[in-house]
Amino acid sequence: MRTADQWISEYGESHQDPLNKKIHYLCVPAILFSIIGLLASIPLGGLTSFFPASIAPYVHVGTFLIIISLVFYIRLSFPLFLGMLAITLFALWGNYQLALHASLPLWAISLIIFAVAWVLQFIGHNHEGKKPSFLKDVQFLLIGPAWILAHFYKKIGINY
Repeated sequence: MRTADQWISEYGESHQDPLNKKIHYLCVPAILFSIIGLLASIPLGGLTSFFPASIAPYVHVGTFLIIISLVFYIRLSFPLFLGMLAITLFALWGNYQLALHASLPLWAISLIIFAVAWVLQFIGHNHEGKKPSFLKDVQFLLIGPAWILAHFYKKIGINY
């Protein structure tokens, strides 16, 4: 398995252009948030009844995806795992709040965010003239958020 530095470095090769970077800093978190929202919209039937009422709203397919991705991150880097844990917990909470208070269904809002963010990312890659990394290796879909987190860590002096 590649190291965190290797993944981050390789992902960064196709994200050098300042405009593409800015687009990714905005759109990668939006895509992460929207995927969790889309997956949270898939009903699990009676499965949630096995959990306490306080966490039942968070038991959905999105949570299972988060758990799987967190296993990837903990194998990659403990500091990245901790950051992604915080980010995904916030995304879970944010999607729950959106589902409670928005006038549109969560799936519809998530689909709009997802589509707009991907269009913008493809515009960024077209501007840079490089293909998205995930076309080379699908694992780069998990590296995108870690790449942004690694940049944030670097700014505040945390080694990942």
